[in-house]
This record gives sequence, C-alpha cells and structure tokens, in this order.
Amino acid sequence: MKDVMKRFWSDESGQGLTEYALVLALVSIGLIAVLVLFRDAIGKVFNRVVDVLDSAPEGGFQP
Repeated sequence: MKDVMKRFWSDESGQGLTEYALVLALVSIGLIAVLVLFRDAIGKVFNRVVDVLDSAPEGGFQP
C-alpha cells in the first residue's frame, strides 16, 4: 500500500493538463472582467454601427 501511495504521489502525468486548465480559467476571468468594465462603451459602439447601417442607402454600393 505504501508503494502505491508513493507512486501516486510522484505521478505527474496530469500536471500539464491541469496547468492549461488554470491558465484558461485565468484568461477567461480576465476577459470577463474587461468586458464588464467596458460594457457601456462596447454597447455604444454596436449602437453606432446599427445607426450607420440603418441610415445606409437601400441600393447598396454602386461603383
């Protein structure tokens, strides 16, 4: 039993996957924080785009 626990404790086969999961979680948290911080500015940009597209001529681009 002692040998099994020693092998289990020194096994590092899942270490890389765990590190990638932690990095992905930290990047996700940072991205969510930035989006929450700038949500009003991002909303204004999208509203401006909608306004510009709504005021575009119906015929489309004529070269």
